[in-house]
Amino acid sequence: MYDSMGVVLVGTTEENYESIIVKLEELSDPEAIEGMAHFWITPEKCYGVSIPELRKIAKEIGKDHKLALMLWDKGYRETMILASMVDDPKQVSEKQMEMWVSDFDYWEICDQCCMNLFQKTQFSRRKAIEWSSRKEEFVKRSGFVLMARMAVADKKAEDSVFEEFFPLIEKGSVDARNFVKKAVNWALRQIGKRNPELNRKAIEVSEKLTGSNVASARWIGTDALKELTSEAVRKRLNK
Repeated sequence: MYDSMGVVLVGTTEENYESIIVKLEELSDPEAIEGMAHFWITPEKCYGVSIPELRKIAKEIGKDHKLALMLWDKGYRETMILASMVDDPKQVSEKQMEMWVSDFDYWEICDQCCMNLFQKTQFSRRKAIEWSSRKEEFVKRSGFVLMARMAVADKKAEDSVFEEFFPLIEKGSVDARNFVKKAVNWALRQIGKRNPELNRKAIEVSEKLTGSNVASARWIGTDALKELTSEAVRKRLNK
């Protein structure tokens, strides 16, 4: 059903699913699983297959919504990441997004799913706003990751979209949980690198945060300010 170079897709969704699972089992690397833990990648079920390998498999598969749902339900790190890579954003519903985000329990699956799929759906802006105010650590992180990814990838979005995120960033800055505060920082920095006007406004937010009496907010503001006022960013924006 497969060769040493890739997956052979033989016909039905069910057959292709089985072929993919066999390929993942073949690529399984226990040492890689141990190494992932050093980077806080801690899935309950994992084959230890690298992201570049998963991208190769995803490229062979193409877009397949039904297959994506089957892969997600398998519950392994690799099948869930693959699901986010091969799903068709036009067929993704809000209900599916809510079901999937509730399964996030470590940062990698959160970031991969937001980057590969959620940011490309018609619901990305709405979910960025909603999730950034949720209590669950990785749901909340997802909201800010979506903001960061939109700032990079959504070339057509108006500045007003990102200006709407600044109050949410300020509100989220007081959450000291590591994976939340890093995502808040990421969103602020990426928005501030989008264009000169957003850079100016992001710097204002950063400066405000540096004066906060909350340690996480001060860290976010200080770290973001360092990059947003850097010579490298200024040169790029001036172009």
